[in-house]
Amino acid sequence: MKTKEFFGKFASLYLWGNLLAMGIVVVLLLVGLKYGLDLYTHHGEGISVPNVKGMGYERAYNTLKACGLGIEVSDSGYNKRLPADCVLEQSPGKGVIVKSGHIVYVTINQPSSPLATLPDIIDNSSEREARAKLTAMGFKLTETKYVHGEQDWVYGVMAGKRNIYTGDRVPIDEKLTLVVGDGKFDMESPDIDYIDGVFVDGPVEQTDTAEEEDDFVEMPETKVNNPAEQVHKEEDYTKTPSRKVDESGINDVLGN
Repeated sequence: MKTKEFFGKFASLYLWGNLLAMGIVVVLLLVGLKYGLDLYTHHGEGISVPNVKGMGYERAYNTLKACGLGIEVSDSGYNKRLPADCVLEQSPGKGVIVKSGHIVYVTINQPSSPLATLPDIIDNSSEREARAKLTAMGFKLTETKYVHGEQDWVYGVMAGKRNIYTGDRVPIDEKLTLVVGDGKFDMESPDIDYIDGVFVDGPVEQTDTAEEEDDFVEMPETKVNNPAEQVHKEEDYTKTPSRKVDESGINDVLGN
């Protein structure tokens, strides 16, 4: 191909027509992208979130829907001063500017207090440890009740006037009372006797050791120099001495 023919192709209407068409397509894409994003994201639009706290769920739903917003339950709680199914919290809060269709997350009030399991604190922890565990779980504690026992040791837990035990399900809003030792022991109790720091149930029976002594008297040991002599003596003790009978004397007596 000659040089004149090569440069002559750049003057072709077909080439310039294609380049112009591509340029128009690119411009249309950029313009469509700009206005399409603004339309999709509602650029320049803003809706102030209304306050729905304290409303029932159905009323809050209708209020947000009328503003072009959505609603979704994210959590639940309990407030005995408010009716069940009431909105306790909302996010985003009142007055926040959001786009149309934005979801408002709400916390709904439960109809009854949630239950919690009493942890293993009875006869297994000090008063400070028990208070820390129960407070972290959301329980409210009353004034401690003291009984005779080891200092600051938890002997029981009460809900009102009833005793509760490890593993029991208790309403979280119920006030609990710890039963704790005061470091004193009841020395006058007839059922407990304290002996050298150890106590036992029931009275300790005292026994008269003098009456139980045996009357056995130990005999002194006799030393024997010759073992053969000792054997001979033992044989003498066991033998019965023999006696001769004078038959003539008996006959004389019988004859008389």
